[in-house]
Amino acid sequence: MGATGLRTPGIRMKWVTRERAKVDRIACPWLITRFVDPKAEFRFVPKEKVDEVADREGAIPFDAPGVELTHYREGGEERVSFDAIIRKYKLADPALLDLAGIVRTADAGRVPHPRPEGAGLEAAALGFRQVAKDDHDNMRLQFPMYDALYAYCKWRVEQGGTLEHAA
Repeated sequence: MGATGLRTPGIRMKWVTRERAKVDRIACPWLITRFVDPKAEFRFVPKEKVDEVADREGAIPFDAPGVELTHYREGGEERVSFDAIIRKYKLADPALLDLAGIVRTADAGRVPHPRPEGAGLEAAALGFRQVAKDDHDNMRLQFPMYDALYAYCKWRVEQGGTLEHAA
């Protein structure tokens, strides 16, 4: 496997992104470890070092300017790196696609149909960034939240669940 992002069985994928993660740069590692490669390794580096580390370590860069797996536009609307990974790996789980709408609301500049859960996700991510000792600790702290959000999205998609008190 090279930095193309195509999984080779038995090979642990390496990924690199910008440091000081908030929403998308934590959501993406969660997505990757849950749906692409459970043993993936992640590096968080200064923005100007992403390409250098990707080249040197054969890592797949994400959520950084000028890389494949980053924000893009589709149908005139902004998509985030979480969406780019879903598209690249052809992930079609309806609950995962529902979760993508929440991540997009929390991370994109503007979305035409914002999800009410997105504001809570962004607030929680900002708080986790304040209490985490580094980006890996931030991942450790936030992954259970993404597990819970994914379970919530499964409930929404499969059983028609809705928020009880959202404005």
